[in-house]
Amino acid sequence: MLVLVDAPNVRRSLWPNLSPERLLELLARWAQAEGAEAIAVFDGAAPEAVAGVEVVGTGRESADDWITRRAAEVSEPYVLVTSDRELRERAGAKAER
Repeated sequence: MLVLVDAPNVRRSLWPNLSPERLLELLARWAQAEGAEAIAVFDGAAPEAVAGVEVVGTGRESADDWITRRAAEVSEPYVLVTSDRELRERAGAKAER
């Protein structure tokens, strides 16, 4: 199953905030265990890629806009990982959760 991760949002969900590298490490471990296709989307430049996770840096586009656009292209259900209510409304129509 495809999993779209709003990386800036998820990084700030814990205190202290997760570093981009730590988030990707945890996501890669989880994706491998679950057999998921994980895409971590970052505002601006992407951190260094890790095996098992597609890492996207959005450049001038916001991560929210990139995720919304990608979600519109997906034909099957997917999982959207964010606590951003506006993003869930914009991109979550076909999301499992």
